[in-house]
Amino acid sequence: MNEKMMNIKKIALEELKDLNKEADVLNCKAKYLGKKSELNELLSSLKDLSVEEKKVMGPLLNQTKRELEEAFSKKIEEINNHIDYDFDETLPVYAKTGSLHPVTLVIKDMTDILKRMGFTVVSGPEMEKEYYNFEALNIPKDHPARDMQDTYYLSNGDLLRTHTSPNQVRAMQKYGAPLKVCAPGRVFRNEDMDANHETTFFQLEGMVIDKGVSISNLIYVMRSLLSETFKKDVRVRLRPGFFPFTEPSFELDCSCLMCDGKGCPTCKGAGWIEFCGCGMIHPNVLRESGIDPEEYTGFAFGFGVTRLAMMKYKIGDIRVLNSGDVRALNEFEVE
Repeated sequence: MNEKMMNIKKIALEELKDLNKEADVLNCKAKYLGKKSELNELLSSLKDLSVEEKKVMGPLLNQTKRELEEAFSKKIEEINNHIDYDFDETLPVYAKTGSLHPVTLVIKDMTDILKRMGFTVVSGPEMEKEYYNFEALNIPKDHPARDMQDTYYLSNGDLLRTHTSPNQVRAMQKYGAPLKVCAPGRVFRNEDMDANHETTFFQLEGMVIDKGVSISNLIYVMRSLLSETFKKDVRVRLRPGFFPFTEPSFELDCSCLMCDGKGCPTCKGAGWIEFCGCGMIHPNVLRESGIDPEEYTGFAFGFGVTRLAMMKYKIGDIRVLNSGDVRALNEFEVE
């Protein structure tokens, strides 16, 4: 067993050495540390050993697992910190440098903040399976929560995802626990369009799973994320809410950015603005994704990036963001 363990470690480190993309590193991690990996099989076989053999092999296997986890984390950090500038000084210089969409700017800001906090950015398909969009998130076919989201169903039996939450399930099933990921993306809902509603908009999902994760961890992450995003201290509070995939569920409010919580027309005198839905991941969702809810707990949050971009850049009509109006986009220059 010891020889097999050392061989697994050697092969994993050799393969890791040649990887230069974060996604490839995560796939390699799943291969050597995932639920179906040879190393995990060795850990599972400890129960068949004698007491003396367990005392020897148990610590060695756990140490090998820790060393590999540290190697994968270090590799991801190296990739994220390395920027390869390929500059051609002979290229002509143009006065107009172009601009980025305000939603793109907000997503980049927030994912950069979350990556510094240890999150990995993941993504999934916009044309989604009904299983990932509903069933795996504790929303069966007859669940009334389906009425909360007007869904676009497609002729091939799939649908346009109504939220970014399917990324939670895909990440859990692929990487297992512990896990810390965020997932920005476009979602679709059959809604009547007005200044505050569109049929397509952007969300950002976040999820943390580990041993001993609690609501206080959720509050800390959300407060840190919002304070860094808005470059000012932001207070947060939780109110009871309902989402089928979290239990308990909360609506998270942040102190009004316009009046610093003193009360103004924007927050209707309350001093607080509703920001996102969040909560502790429902045991059914963990179980469906192959994670033992008796061993691991986690929290998840999801918020509308499009609405946040409107708040940050003082955009009064959501339809401007999908209009393709160059005059509007020119206001957001690349710095």
